[in-house]
Amino acid sequence: MTAKSTAEINHQPRRLGYSYRRNLRERFIETLLFLTAFASVAITLAIMVMLVKESFVFFQHVSIWDFLTDTQWTPLFDDAHYGILPLVSGTLVSSAVALLVAIPLGTIIAIYLSEFAPFTVREIAKPFLELLGGVPTIVYGYFALLFVTPLLQKIFPELPGFSLLSAGLVMGIMIIPYVSSLSEDAMRAVPMSMREGSYAMGATRFQTAIRVVMPAAYSGIAAAYILGISRAVGETMVVAVAAGMQPNLTWNPMEPAATITAYIVQVSLGDLPHGSIGYQTIFAAGFTLLLMTLTFNIIGHVLRKRYREIY
Repeated sequence: MTAKSTAEINHQPRRLGYSYRRNLRERFIETLLFLTAFASVAITLAIMVMLVKESFVFFQHVSIWDFLTDTQWTPLFDDAHYGILPLVSGTLVSSAVALLVAIPLGTIIAIYLSEFAPFTVREIAKPFLELLGGVPTIVYGYFALLFVTPLLQKIFPELPGFSLLSAGLVMGIMIIPYVSSLSEDAMRAVPMSMREGSYAMGATRFQTAIRVVMPAAYSGIAAAYILGISRAVGETMVVAVAAGMQPNLTWNPMEPAATITAYIVQVSLGDLPHGSIGYQTIFAAGFTLLLMTLTFNIIGHVLRKRYREIY
């Protein structure tokens, strides 16, 4: 046996020990990542179980039919009504106004930053967009109440001091950073070869952005839109401050109304005893909000899947 083979035999336990430690570290990291991913699923399931359990107690006292069809929401009055429609209408109207602002402006900003803006402009503008998304929502609420509402009243003198229009517009401004930032990231991820092929065919930069880049980045853009919708539906402080918190079944954005989240905040800060039927309404309202958000996410997933099949 040569000296070289003897050295290799002596060195083999070291390599085995190093390999064992490396595999142990890999297993530890893999387990940690699994637990982190599992935690998000477990938390989501725990929230759903809690809402279903508490809502079941509520629906033992109130029929689902009255909950879905009654046009009055007065659970804190002596003549109590438990119709969720006024809160749903306020949530949908304010979210629609916000999305009419956020989706077009956010998409335009994303197209400009991704396809037209110089490098220095993009590097300066994007941090400002992200800073706009970091402003506390209560600040947006008072901005809507003290600045946007008086400005709108100059255009619409009949506009009341609280309205879904004012709250929705400011919510749209608040959501723009989410839509534009995620959409711009998705567009930037499109391979440059696709743009070069479009330019070689004689397309302009605008045609390339609209007909090549956006369809290729649709998955990320759709995710940005879904996040914007969920953000609008779940917004609390802006509508609580600027929309009036009056349960009113209306589809007119120029009227005051309450949303599901604003009502939950109102009751949670009140003096209702835990376990009372009035207190249980917040869980039924929260479960309704969860179903609405889930529906929007499923619709977005289906549309994204169909669009992928086309392209």
